[in-house]
Amino acid sequence: MELRGREERLFESIPGRIRMALAYYRPLVGVEGVEFRLHGTSLYNSIFRYDGQMLVNQHIYGTYGYVAPVLHLRKVAGADLFDTYMKSFELVWKEESYGIQPEEPTSTS
Repeated sequence: MELRGREERLFESIPGRIRMALAYYRPLVGVEGVEFRLHGTSLYNSIFRYDGQMLVNQHIYGTYGYVAPVLHLRKVAGADLFDTYMKSFELVWKEESYGIQPEEPTSTS
């Protein structure tokens, strides 16, 4: 987070953005068919995969992520771009990531 914040010139805002995303998505943690994981690798793209499609946000040094190009890829027979990104995604998922636990219910009594 620190390295990416420096590279995008966002500095301390990256951890805040991650905390905000976790707060928005936390209600989905534990829902059947939905899985969230965190990792600490230095990746240079964000991959959002669903079924046979994915969005790949290309991070460019010194450029804010929200203005960097986003590729919309579909799995197509005979093409390998989707599979190349998928292999990278699966490697990080398997070897470098960890799950998010559902929040414990709080007692109001």
